[in-house]
Amino acid sequence: MDFDPTPEQRQLREAVRALGQRYGHDYFVTKAKAGQHTTELWDEAGRLGYLGVNIPAEYGGGGGGITELAIVCEELAATGCPLLLLVVSPAIAGTVIGRHGTEAQRRTFLPGLADGSLKIAFAITEPEAGSNFHRLGTVARRDGADWVLSGRKCFISGVDEAPYVLVVARVPDDGPAEGDGATDRGGGGRPTADERLRPALFVVPTDAPGLTMSKLEMEIVSPENQWLLYFDDVRLPGDALIGGEAEPGDRGGLDAGLPALFAGLNPERITVAAMSAGTGRYAIERASTYTATRRVWGRPIGAHQGVSHPLAHAAAQVELARLMIAKAATLYDAGRDVEAGVAANLAKYASAEAAALAVDTAIQVHGGNGMTTDYGVATLLGAVRAGRIAPVSREMILNFVAQRVLGQPRSY
Repeated sequence: MDFDPTPEQRQLREAVRALGQRYGHDYFVTKAKAGQHTTELWDEAGRLGYLGVNIPAEYGGGGGGITELAIVCEELAATGCPLLLLVVSPAIAGTVIGRHGTEAQRRTFLPGLADGSLKIAFAITEPEAGSNFHRLGTVARRDGADWVLSGRKCFISGVDEAPYVLVVARVPDDGPAEGDGATDRGGGGRPTADERLRPALFVVPTDAPGLTMSKLEMEIVSPENQWLLYFDDVRLPGDALIGGEAEPGDRGGLDAGLPALFAGLNPERITVAAMSAGTGRYAIERASTYTATRRVWGRPIGAHQGVSHPLAHAAAQVELARLMIAKAATLYDAGRDVEAGVAANLAKYASAEAAALAVDTAIQVHGGNGMTTDYGVATLLGAVRAGRIAPVSREMILNFVAQRVLGQPRSY
């Protein structure tokens, strides 16, 4: 096992960190509180090639993998600029389209994802079903050569910034029921014989007639907004289906639905984990600087073990999470999807817990200063708390580990 990054990975990490430091957490918070987006940072990262490091070179990307994109996510977060749309657009949409899109879809969407000029949101979660795709209520039905999409989605990130949204819907299926809830995003049960609708993914323009959206007000300091989406008989051409169809009735894109969905979920978990780890590093760095210089009773407060030990414990948890992230990304990039699925879930769990601990500890050692905006740690509270819930909750990951790793019987 090689723990040394390649020279290219080392250079990427250093370059992305330098970019993030030029913007910093103050920029991130100012944009978020003003209801604005981090457009300048996103655009510069795109011009420098950082947003498309995982996109194949023939479509304008860097030709790397999720390992490289995780580096970008982590280092921007480590400078106080966690960009959620890195997870949504290049990680999920870029991977799904790159692996399972038609050649026309890849040539249409991947170059823009690679240079950052195009963002694609991702919509799976629903008010009743959560992200259990076996129970999704959003359904696509045939109408001649077109598809008609009906349903609703919730907690959809960044739709106001994206001209397209990648929507997970269910379509009628005459074949055998497929799926295993232990591997889905939310961990639902197996479909029964009368529920044979399989998932399919559609690229939907966000200005499509029949698609409306409503903003969700969140107690999170973030430049990316969350939305409710309503699909009222949204008509889509046949080529909106990921994987496509040679003609109506061809099952190419339909059979690609389940593999395409899973193709995007492991990169999602890995890059979310990397963003959490970077946030934890940022919080610990801010706290360590403060405790080493803040003097009370003639000495820095970091000299007291009651202050330094909690910080050291949080730092250890972040480093352990980073190891699992590296393992998950390496397995995924090697095409070992089953092993990568386990590692990605463990990485997401460990990093979310570590980031929450790091931010909470950083606030505590700052004392009252920790709750101010100027010291730049309390502004992360909402985001790291949400990281223990989304995109898959810690409880569902524990269910997954209990069933898939420990061989325990299903509880649902």
